[in-house]
Amino acid sequence: MKVKICGITRLEDAEAAVEAGAWAIGLNHSVQSERLIDPDEAERIGAAMKRRCEIAGVFVNAPLGEITDHADREGLTIVQLHGEEGPSFCSEVARRTGCRVVKAFRVRSPADVHSARAFRTDYHLFDAYARGRHGGTGESFDWDLVAGRRGGVPAILAGGLDPDNVGEAIVIANPWGVDVASGVESAPGIKDHNLIDSFMAAAGRAGVIQRAERDRRRTLKRVRFAVKRRTRA
Repeated sequence: MKVKICGITRLEDAEAAVEAGAWAIGLNHSVQSERLIDPDEAERIGAAMKRRCEIAGVFVNAPLGEITDHADREGLTIVQLHGEEGPSFCSEVARRTGCRVVKAFRVRSPADVHSARAFRTDYHLFDAYARGRHGGTGESFDWDLVAGRRGGVPAILAGGLDPDNVGEAIVIANPWGVDVASGVESAPGIKDHNLIDSFMAAAGRAGVIQRAERDRRRTLKRVRFAVKRRTRA
């Protein structure tokens, strides 16, 4: 199970995330966020984490030039777009930065999950909807809405996840990865390293169950196919 630790504001927290096995860290560049990172610290973290994990820059309706500048200076490998950016803008971000792109969707209903199909980005991130806020709320949503999605783009589940509920969330939503910020913090932007370890362990255990269930389904599918062939013969 891939885990992204978002809202990193300090190098020591980035180090803790990587040492615990995080797939990616997130550096938030939205001025509305409690986890807005200092540009100099973002560059320092980007340099220190190079080739050690994926480095995601999180943006909300930012101009293309600003995104490109941050990507260059911080060595971003992923750009996460958490606003009202359209499909063509996402494609241009990928072309201009060379980064993989995560498009985030705030979910209230099945229609919000369905709308993601118009975006052929590298990943889709599904977060809780909160009026006037673009993520980082600590609120969750109905994980079953993600479980029934179609489209083939890897899904990252976010919104109110913590060490106590991430296992259940993975079992229900069956995502490719999970994203956490407030669920591993002692204060906004300040990570609790023990909570990071607990979150990673819980996600790992659920990931084992998830893989076993996928293997069971594949085996069952092969058996059904073999029976069908024999019946036709």
